[in-house]
Amino acid sequence: MSAKRSPATLVAALSGAALITLAACGGGGGGSSGSVSATGGMGTLRVALTDSPACGYDAVNVTIDRVRVHQSSNAGDGDAGWIDLPVMPSRRINLLDLTNGVLEELGQTPLPAGHYTQMRLLLAANGGAHPMANSLLPSGGSEVALTTPSAQQSGLKLNVGIDVGANQIADVVLDFDACKSIVRRGNSGHYNLKPVIAVIPRIIDVGRIEGFIDPSIAATTIVSAQSGGIPVKATPPDAATGKFVLYPVPIGNYTLVLSNPARATAAIVNVPVVTAAPTLVGAASAPLLPPLAASAPRAITGTVTTNPLASASVRALQTVASTPAVTTIEAAFAAADDLTGEFGMTLPVVAPVWAPFTPSATPFAFSADNAAAGLYTLQAQSGGVTQSRSLDVKPATVPPVTFVFP
Repeated sequence: MSAKRSPATLVAALSGAALITLAACGGGGGGSSGSVSATGGMGTLRVALTDSPACGYDAVNVTIDRVRVHQSSNAGDGDAGWIDLPVMPSRRINLLDLTNGVLEELGQTPLPAGHYTQMRLLLAANGGAHPMANSLLPSGGSEVALTTPSAQQSGLKLNVGIDVGANQIADVVLDFDACKSIVRRGNSGHYNLKPVIAVIPRIIDVGRIEGFIDPSIAATTIVSAQSGGIPVKATPPDAATGKFVLYPVPIGNYTLVLSNPARATAAIVNVPVVTAAPTLVGAASAPLLPPLAASAPRAITGTVTTNPLASASVRALQTVASTPAVTTIEAAFAAADDLTGEFGMTLPVVAPVWAPFTPSATPFAFSADNAAAGLYTLQAQSGGVTQSRSLDVKPATVPPVTFVFP
């Protein structure tokens, strides 16, 4: 595996992006196959990989064989016009090494200038000399192979909008979300890989958020930059120092959310991201430390039923109304089991806390939004359809939550 590094080129991201137009610059070289109609001349595609945090796993390994692009979003495997960026040799990568601003460069290839609307990420197959080419190591468990049939045959399909200019580089990052990409298969001990990947253009309108949380809670805390309740970038902090780096993050204002099961969910609002310098939130001498929860978090269970059974996920959203503008945050996420549809998550009963961002505010003084204590909206998604349920976790017993999709 090649050395991991953060590129000097700035990166711009769109959260969960399905369609992205890339303004390219520079030049380069590589190898390709296939041909496409184009605007004339040759450009270059350069690709890197990064990851958001995983939930309850010590390793999520994928072996990348190649990246493919096509000008048609409807092109099939065997259609003409595919351009390949081979990863030579195929590279086994632990996605959990690619957090806190770390990127893995996959390579680059020349291709005809033009507009590309489909990208596929192909993984090597498990078997033979590499039975664990794609695998998962659950915390406290044993390594198991990941089931990735579509990735091995036709590739993970990503709908994009990449404009490659003549004599220019189209520079993109594939942002894997390992937490949201692993789906349990009942009690079989097996897991499916159903990747959630954002395609991020590396251009100049981006910055980063850096800071520190108290090292005593670093190992159990997730830090995320959110916009409208949607995480744009998330990471676990360094377990020893508490330092966190959120990168790449598009310029703009965000809510920085700290999630820890033993603490109140904390939100720092109106955190600016600019290109000139990193936005600093907390310091080693004054790290962020949300209040300790006075009561244990509540375990929530439920089922998402589809007909036929399809992949589904559930988010827990919370509204913090005492902020200068009403703020929605994602407090937790769970993938529904691929066989049973069951899901589970842990939600704080205590009130969320918030603080306004100011550059000199270290440490931050958090205020509780008591009206929001224990109140959530569960949002289930399956097949592009969303359903919502209001949930109060203050009662000692919370009934299972059921979603039924037609």
